[in-house]
Amino acid sequence: MSTSNHNELECRRPTRRLFAPCLAAALACSAAGCAVGPSFHSPAAPAVRHYGFGEDPRETSSAEGVAQRFNPGKDVAGDWWRLFNSKQLQSIVGEALANNPGLAAAQASLRASENDLRAGYGIFYPQIHADAAATRERFSLVQLGESARATLFNLFTLSASASYALDVFGGERRQLEGLAAQVDVQRATEHAAYVTLLSNIVNTVIAEAAYRAEIDATRQLIELQGEQVKLARVQYDSGTQPYSNVLSLESQLASYQATIPQLQQKLAESDDLLATLVGHVPADWSPPTIDLKDLRLPGDLPVSLPSDLLRQRPDILAAEATAHAASANVGVATAALLPSVTLNGSFSAAGTATNRLFAANGKAWSFGADVGQPLFEGGTLWFNRKAAVENYTQAMALYRQTVLGAFEQVADALRALDHDASALRAEDEALDTARQALHLVETHYEAGLDTYLDVLSADAQYHQAVIGDLQAVAVRYQDTVALYVALGGGWWNDRTHTGASP
Repeated sequence: MSTSNHNELECRRPTRRLFAPCLAAALACSAAGCAVGPSFHSPAAPAVRHYGFGEDPRETSSAEGVAQRFNPGKDVAGDWWRLFNSKQLQSIVGEALANNPGLAAAQASLRASENDLRAGYGIFYPQIHADAAATRERFSLVQLGESARATLFNLFTLSASASYALDVFGGERRQLEGLAAQVDVQRATEHAAYVTLLSNIVNTVIAEAAYRAEIDATRQLIELQGEQVKLARVQYDSGTQPYSNVLSLESQLASYQATIPQLQQKLAESDDLLATLVGHVPADWSPPTIDLKDLRLPGDLPVSLPSDLLRQRPDILAAEATAHAASANVGVATAALLPSVTLNGSFSAAGTATNRLFAANGKAWSFGADVGQPLFEGGTLWFNRKAAVENYTQAMALYRQTVLGAFEQVADALRALDHDASALRAEDEALDTARQALHLVETHYEAGLDTYLDVLSADAQYHQAVIGDLQAVAVRYQDTVALYVALGGGWWNDRTHTGASP
């Protein structure tokens, strides 16, 4: 057995002869940085080179003249929303960053945790208290069985006490480590609030633009369908068309008309959401009108290396910091089972007059050390430690789950963009086919080969293709946003962001 361990065992028998060796061992252990509990290390990143099974896509197919290219290892821009090339969008983002209450709350929570950490450092300093008192007393010796006359006097006292807890087994250091980890949790939470706010704004602006375009296209389709219904009624009245054709067209017209209120409701909800994100009540703020054609789709997209994703995603950083705090709590619970040593000292001076306050016969002082060891707590401390260990196990499992979910989201975003381009390309082909069919029917109508009803029908099909194409464009834009968010949102590159220090 080493000398240090031998002295620690002797401290459990607080005899006068062993007081000096116990105190020396405690001081030596405290100075050497002894600490119980697991030492936390950041988990390693998954040993993979790709996000999806096999090779990740390098480039999407070209749709509407744009093929998005994925650049492995390229860093995410801190102001990625500017790549959509809309000054109105940038203005909305700037106002939201200044006024959004959710982001302000996350920043306040971060500052509070930082101050909790600063307060926690006080455990490494002596606790010193001072007291001054002035009293006038009447003391009677009758209380002591004497018959002497009572005396009346003034009493002035000054006293000071100091105590210092030796962090022998590192419990206090582990507690401070846990506070520092909580700061990391709140910092990651603030980053997450920042990234979520940006993605919600950009997605809402895209949705608004798509809803407006879809409402316009649907209204044109309703107008054409109404003309078809009128023509079908004329043909029915003339006996050239059955009434079932009229009913069929009227049913289709009613279906188109029903979509307008639904789209208008979605547009109104988007307007209200955007006002809330910017920090206003909907009655006080109206968003600017941004057309879908005014937005530009980013062509070169970053794809962070898998090893870098763990340091970029706020949810992963928060999960890691939570596990770190749980690890520190194991050390705190372990230290609670072991002996504690506290140094104490006090000094006081008393006198019946202020000019006699520091007379020799009025001075008193004391100095010593307290050694405490829990002996029986009904299993409380023991099971507190077991609970801390299980909480740490849970936190590490949740961390691994968060990492898996992050890799899944990046893989999904990459595949989605690849599929979005193919879907949009198919919608473009359908739109081009419908446009050619409409032109051909119009030519035949002018030549007397097709009826006007055929023209209206071809025109309706064309506008249906327009609506499908608009929806595919909006999905491609929003999945681009999803990729930026899945890669962490670039908060570490945005120097205008107050919580952006990595």
